[in-house]
This record gives sequence, C-alpha cells and structure tokens, in this order.
Amino acid sequence: MIPAAFDYLAPTSVEDALAALAEHGDEAKVLGGGQSLLPVLRMRLGDPSVVVDLGRIDALRGITDDGDHLVIGAMTAYVDLIASEAVREHATVLTKAVEEVADPQIRHRGTVGGALVHADPAGDVAAPILALEAQLVITGPGGERTVPASDFFTGLFETAVGDGELLTSIRIPKHTGWGGHYEKFVRVVHQWSIVAVAATVRTEGGTIAEARIGLTNMGLTALRARSVEQALVGCEVSEAAIGAACASAADGTEPPSDLNGSADYRRALAPVLTRRAVLAAAGG
Repeated sequence: MIPAAFDYLAPTSVEDALAALAEHGDEAKVLGGGQSLLPVLRMRLGDPSVVVDLGRIDALRGITDDGDHLVIGAMTAYVDLIASEAVREHATVLTKAVEEVADPQIRHRGTVGGALVHADPAGDVAAPILALEAQLVITGPGGERTVPASDFFTGLFETAVGDGELLTSIRIPKHTGWGGHYEKFVRVVHQWSIVAVAATVRTEGGTIAEARIGLTNMGLTALRARSVEQALVGCEVSEAAIGAACASAADGTEPPSDLNGSADYRRALAPVLTRRAVLAAAGG
C-alpha cells in the first residue's frame, strides 16, 4: 500500500528535532532507520501528519569509550556495532545478538536506538541490553535523564521515552573478559525470534562467578532471568551443572501464543536455549 500523505522534516541537531516534536505534538512520528516505522506507514497502521527524520543528526551516531562505559549513539546502525572492536571486546553479547538481526540490508539501515524505542518483544536488541545492564539516555525539553534498562521497557511496544522526548544514547558498562552468546531459535532464517536468549558470563577457575541473562519474546517485553543468574553463581562449567541451573528460565514468564508456537512451547524452549547460550558464553 501507499502511505497517507505527510510532511517531512530532517533536522540536523537534537535541539531542532525536539523543537519539531514540541511544535507538532501527537501528529509527529520519529524516523530512525525506518525498519519499523516504514512498514507501519505503508500498511496505514499509522498516519502521522509529520515525520521527523533523525538521519541527518551526526551527533546521534557513533561509539565512544567513556572510561568504564561504552557510549553508543541511538542512530548507530547495526553494521557499525558489528564492525566495532570495542563492542566485540567489552560487550560481546551485543555483537552476537546484532549479527542475528534479519539480513545485511536491514543491518545497514536499522539502528540500535530505533529498535529499542520500538520495543518489539521479539526484537534482538533488548535482551542483550538488559543483560549488559545498560543505561538509556533520554533527552527532552527539560534536558537529559538516564533510565536503567530494567526500567526502560514498560509494556508491549512501550518504553520510558515520553512525548516530546528522544532516546539519544546507550551507556553500557564494560564487560571486559566476560563471555557472551545469543542463542536464537527460528523456523526460517531472518525471522523474528520465536525465543532467544542473551547470556553474558564471567568465569573464574572453571566456575561461573557472575552471569546475566536476557530473554527475548517470553513476555510483553524482554526480560531478565534473575533466578537463573543466581543459580549460576558458583556453578561448574559443565553441561549437567549449567542445565540444572537453567531449568527455571521460564519461571514467572508469560510468553505469547501465535502461529510460530504456543506459550507452553516457548516455556519448554527457554531452558534449553538458556543452557546453550550459557555454555557457549562460558566456553563450555
């Protein structure tokens, strides 16, 4: 289908983008990489009168080292994350997850910030961001505020980004020396995750000292598997021990039922995928 008519704005600064949002209010939609918004417009599931394109705001792109953190601009494309040696070294699980996003064309156009604000529970970025305990920097008319990843996803396709605000960057604590893996289960290549698991693990002397686990498509938002994280501490790096610790991965979750699988099917998958992700992250 052809989208309904709309006006197009392409500001070159965050300040100008915020001014455009303030002027047009609910009639405006923000365009990041376009991989989520453009299909919505084509199917006429949304009909904004104004589209504010962030693509010309250079300040929203790039990856910088800020001491104990990596700072990723919200308009940084997936392909730039994959190419970054800093991300691969200090946030391995994010690299692993982004490598699983769709296909090369989408990885060249899609942006990490756009995916996070879209907040699709089947998307591949939210779970590693949760597992890395990132902080999301949101900018609005009143200035900047920082929201922990655990508080950022508030519901199905909903986040802590309010009206007239923009997600401008993601601050990720360096997980130097941690292993990372993203285990994604799909029926067809490039499909949305039926279930996926992001695991980042620090080992000492053949046992797991710390672990962080994010779950994809096991609820209305991406989730932390905190019971598994606790059970893994002190766990021997072996398939049997890790499998036992990961058995509770689906506890407390409310996965969807759809054409790809029932909720019970997803609950059965989660412990299996979690075991695989943790073993790979721990080098087992």
